[in-house]
Amino acid sequence: MFENARASTGGTLHCLGNAVWNLSISVVGAEFPRHPSADKPSCPPPKKQELGLTTLSCRPPSSASRSGAAFGRMNQDGDSSDQPTGQDPLLLLKTLQLLWTKKEMKKLKEEIRRGFAGLEDPLAGLLDMLESSSDWKGKGHSLGYYISTELQLWIKEHPAVQQSGIKLKKLQARVLQILAQCPANLLDPLISIYQLHTADRNYLLEHVSHLYHEGRYKEAAMLSIKLKLQPDQDVEKMCTPLLLQDKTNLVEDYVGEYPELQSKLLQILDTWCEPGFNISNITRQYQGLSRYKPDKFNRKMLNKLVFRLLDRFNVDPALCPNVVNQRHLRTLNYLFYKRFVEKTMTQENWTDHVQSTVGENRWLQGHLIQLIISYCDLNAAARWAQRYNLPKEMLPYGVAEELQKLQIQERVEEAAKADNYEESKKKDYYQLPIPRANIHFLQTWEETLRCWEKVLQPGQVVGIDMEWKPSFGMVGKPRVSLLQIALKDEVFLLDLPRLLEQAEAEGEKEKLPCFIQMLYSDAAITKLGYGMSGDLNTLAATWSALKDADKQARGVVDLLKVDKQLQKSSIDWKRGGWKVNVLSPEQSSEDRGFRQPEKGLSLLVQHVLGKPLDKTEQLSNWEKRPLREEQILYAASDAYCLLEIYEKLCKDPASFGLSSDLTESLVGKPSIKPRAKKQLNKQEVPSPSGQQCQGSDKESPRPPAPISPKEFSVVCDNMLQGLGRYLRCLGVDVRMLENEDDHRKAAEIARQEGRVILTSGLPYQTLQSQVAEGRCFSVNCSEKAREQALQVLKHFNVQVSLADIFSRCQVCNCDKYLKVTRERMRQLVEGSRQAPGHGGAGCLARSEEKPSPGCDAAVPACDAAQPGSPRHGERLEGPEQHGASAALVGDTVLQVGAIPPGVLDKAELTDFYCCTRCGKVFWEGSHFGRVISQFQDVLVTAGDEQSIYELS
Repeated sequence: MFENARASTGGTLHCLGNAVWNLSISVVGAEFPRHPSADKPSCPPPKKQELGLTTLSCRPPSSASRSGAAFGRMNQDGDSSDQPTGQDPLLLLKTLQLLWTKKEMKKLKEEIRRGFAGLEDPLAGLLDMLESSSDWKGKGHSLGYYISTELQLWIKEHPAVQQSGIKLKKLQARVLQILAQCPANLLDPLISIYQLHTADRNYLLEHVSHLYHEGRYKEAAMLSIKLKLQPDQDVEKMCTPLLLQDKTNLVEDYVGEYPELQSKLLQILDTWCEPGFNISNITRQYQGLSRYKPDKFNRKMLNKLVFRLLDRFNVDPALCPNVVNQRHLRTLNYLFYKRFVEKTMTQENWTDHVQSTVGENRWLQGHLIQLIISYCDLNAAARWAQRYNLPKEMLPYGVAEELQKLQIQERVEEAAKADNYEESKKKDYYQLPIPRANIHFLQTWEETLRCWEKVLQPGQVVGIDMEWKPSFGMVGKPRVSLLQIALKDEVFLLDLPRLLEQAEAEGEKEKLPCFIQMLYSDAAITKLGYGMSGDLNTLAATWSALKDADKQARGVVDLLKVDKQLQKSSIDWKRGGWKVNVLSPEQSSEDRGFRQPEKGLSLLVQHVLGKPLDKTEQLSNWEKRPLREEQILYAASDAYCLLEIYEKLCKDPASFGLSSDLTESLVGKPSIKPRAKKQLNKQEVPSPSGQQCQGSDKESPRPPAPISPKEFSVVCDNMLQGLGRYLRCLGVDVRMLENEDDHRKAAEIARQEGRVILTSGLPYQTLQSQVAEGRCFSVNCSEKAREQALQVLKHFNVQVSLADIFSRCQVCNCDKYLKVTRERMRQLVEGSRQAPGHGGAGCLARSEEKPSPGCDAAVPACDAAQPGSPRHGERLEGPEQHGASAALVGDTVLQVGAIPPGVLDKAELTDFYCCTRCGKVFWEGSHFGRVISQFQDVLVTAGDEQSIYELS
């Protein structure tokens, strides 16, 4: 690696980075390895003001000038004269490299310590080694990292070797050049060894500024963090390019220890989210930025980042009015959807939330009026305008006119209509079988003690549920407001905020958590819940004393497990596999008219008890007191229904497709669900089809009946285009959202076209509530697209035959093809090239589709084999030559210009297949075999051959 050379007598001047050393050395008869930079020409010293130092100069990395290098070697007479003693650091490096290669770590450690003890200047020696080798520049634990950390420990044992004064400054100048290109794990040991925290701050800032102007934004930020330079830097200037490169974690670390910078950054981000602000004004300044990810830098991403930072740094949301207003506006839209589209929220409940969301914000009040006009009428808009005393200049003309005629009065006929509606609801929904007098709302400790005496009895079976105010995506974790405990003959509703307030006033704030801990840890008491793990997590966020309640829970029965088993068997119910006397989601939806399909616990109650829960009070403001009567009845029903479900399932589990040892298999710890990053509201616990709860392997529900890809149609949420291409490649009818599309568009498409939604992550929480049960599936977003496709196919038992592969166009999803002979295709290609100005029959698409990020193999749109046959009874017309274009009936232009040169000359190709919708041209190739090998686990043999209409 290193070359030996004889040192010459004389003066030497070399340039290193931004500083210059002047050193004259005379060595006689000493041989030593030459540093790679020893023969490089000198460069003029930079201006002093650029360095930020007035006295600093830097020596060259020449071996002749290294501390102690080759010194102390005896001449032939054995006389060392007056030369200093010391070991050559580069010879030491060679020895260490050999031991590192052999992985003799014990000897390596000993040799490092012995070698540093033999160096005249160990600190300069380490720099000589690092400057002479490049193995330390990679990620991971390199030899350079190992040597540096060992030296750091050795220095603590030998503090006398530490330098100071001008000598230390020279070493610091050298190490800064190394820090600019070293991996992150080397920063801390080198900064510690060379005491960079004591270096001239202006010089350090100048060095970081130099990195920044070279476009090395990540390195500049990391070095600033390590050297704690952030207070003297422009936070917007430093963080903007990092955000454009999607390095948000580094941005968070950059401001992590400085509250003032956190506030500044949040204010800057909020300004970018202001309505009318053009984000391109920022991105335009960084057009040539490497690794620039414009799709990751948009207002939606910025909103999420702001709320994450507000939550992480515990900053007052009032600092970011634009982002908070936008979030409140989305909440308003959600409330209008729940009230006027789903019709799953009562007027009183909806009004409470609207008032809480809008408050005194005039901007939100104006948007509220616009929404009321869209969903209701001018009269309703005028009433809300009157409630907020809005000035007439803020109101649309029709509302202002209606406001003048408005007279507030009670409408008796509407009240009567509401009473009739309440009576009809009793016929449609589950009703409590116990008297209203047996529902106890507890607000004092005396009342609670009587509850404890009845609940904490061995052999007791209790149903438990909790309620909290929905957060609608705002900052902060929800806190439990109501704890419901149901016994066979009565229900207790514990007002937790009031009880906690009373306990704190009496100095016994741990009293209530102690009771809850006793209840959950007592194995002799059977606790029934639905998604109990999620409830316990929220309970732990309310009281830190209960943070381990889920780990200590004993004797719990989480009916979420039953729900998941029934979901998996729901396809068999629909196909007549099991004869269960329940309503399917589709039937119940029709019977209930405008009501949305049931989900979660409500659907389980419907399956087992015959009627669903009335969930119109689900999104109530549970912190507001007093609770309305409807809220009290809803809360009691949520807990009591668990007792009835459990009793019925235990009596006859087989009739529901469950094993006979139901009780034994369910009693244990709560099922563990993936923890969501944030909760939109208090809903039934989602049960993503793609995820299994712990312990479910004891029960083996029957798989759904097999279906073919032709019977399976899906809509892929945004960011899942790779999955969509794989499924389409296998013959599945796939529609794909674009990345900029709103997630809710998937639900609209699914309802209109009867498709299954494929999504991942947090959007599942919203989408699964907008479609029927089992019509929304959450894939594992950490897996690659091919594994996701296999997961979907196996879950829905989709069996793919060879005839299904490439039976759909990879570009437009069409399943009708036209078969064209090679000779006829050659004529079409030549005809398109002869005509001027047509660019090869339009060339409407690229010859291959690029895979989406995260997809491990491309699914090209061409080079595909054996497309499927047209639908029965349909006749495909052949292409006609219209000037330069080969067009089908309906003016579909064949994209013959996208066929690469040479393909028509392949002897093995006899036919081409043309999509009748988009004109894409396909041909047989090697990709067909690759797809077979990738999906052989789900392939089945099929006897039918495809029939494709010949081109006459």
